[in-house]
Amino acid sequence: MIYVILYLVAIVIANLSIAAFGPSIAIINAFLFIGLDLTARDQLHETWRGNHLFLKMSILIATGSILSWLLNRNSGSIAMASFTAFAATAIVDAIVYHQLGKYPRWLRVNGSNIPSAGVDSIVFPTLAFGGLLWGIILGQFLAKIIGGLVWSLVFRWYDKRISTRSLAEEGSNIQTS
Repeated sequence: MIYVILYLVAIVIANLSIAAFGPSIAIINAFLFIGLDLTARDQLHETWRGNHLFLKMSILIATGSILSWLLNRNSGSIAMASFTAFAATAIVDAIVYHQLGKYPRWLRVNGSNIPSAGVDSIVFPTLAFGGLLWGIILGQFLAKIIGGLVWSLVFRWYDKRISTRSLAEEGSNIQTS
């Protein structure tokens, strides 16, 4: 559930800040928020695989765009560009992530983030800003890959911490029984 919340908060903040500040904030957003979303999407892929993954991801992507629009009706074109870009990105990410299935999780996550970042970095600014802004496209692409790497390390630390805590609590419960 934490990854769903992180995903939604990040995409809404990214959309609203783009609506407010335009292309000038795009690369910062890409590092902080879109790298987070690409990486959270892979965490959710693991959680939802075999349990309506496509449907749940579609609802999640739509929810982020709808929330953005509800919070700022002037962000409609940004929310629609975001929805379209993330829908295309999710398809690419799912295919690549699945193809990397035999590799360690960190490699699947970061390996799938590379083509996903490419798709999102072309589709979103082209739709949101009405043209191919090559400096923003390249800057976003690199920022999403680096941001995704940073977030994958944070998530890895968090997952290990939760796993260790669960094992410690389980051991404590066994001793008190």
